Amino acid sequence: MGSKNKLKRFKENETFSNVVQPTRLEAENDSLDLKGNWRKNFFKNNNPLVLELGCGKGEYSVGLALAHPDKNFLGIDIKGARFWRGAKTALEDGLDNVGFLRTQIELIDMMFDENEVDEIWITFPDPQIKFKRTKHRLTNMEFLDKYKKILKPDGVVHLKTDSEFMHGYTLGLLHGLDEDIEYAHHDVYGNSHSPKDVTQIQTFYEKQYLDENKKITYVRFKFRYE
Repeated sequence: MGSKNKLKRFKENETFSNVVQPTRLEAENDSLDLKGNWRKNFFKNNNPLVLELGCGKGEYSVGLALAHPDKNFLGIDIKGARFWRGAKTALEDGLDNVGFLRTQIELIDMMFDENEVDEIWITFPDPQIKFKRTKHRLTNMEFLDKYKKILKPDGVVHLKTDSEFMHGYTLGLLHGLDEDIEYAHHDVYGNSHSPKDVTQIQTFYEKQYLDENKKITYVRFKFRYE
């Protein structure tokens, strides 16, 4: 994407009512007004709040919002020029139960109150295979602690990925922590019992993976609270 096109999208994002772009200072100073008030002040209802981390173009967030009008969905990504597409589509289609938040995932516990979130979707994250990159892996211990903090006690986390490494790494961590793994499969399209939300919504890149005969894996889990 050219720099002119990116700038155009950044400018357009600023006019979108369904896009929130806090400064890092707001996050670090714990001064984001929407923290603890996403349902009331952003979505204007009391429906469950669902996050998609690393939402890319926002296809999954929009797809989930269409499938579940009784839930609120928030796609989160630092790359605003990417989720511009999802935000624009949602506005054009009159979808008022989906929005987009431009921030870094490591700041997520500064964006939401404890027990504010009902579900988290992590869709096709970079597996960060190199050892020096493990701190950016979205299911490492540090990130899991942040998710546990903002999720309700019965909150659910979904991981959908084409990376067998990411799938195995996450399962290993969860087993070691004795968390509640509700569902896990190495090939969701080869399993007739896979949840609908996992197989009926596909991103642009996921379709490419499937064309290359890559297996898509999925894990659904809950945290155990003392």
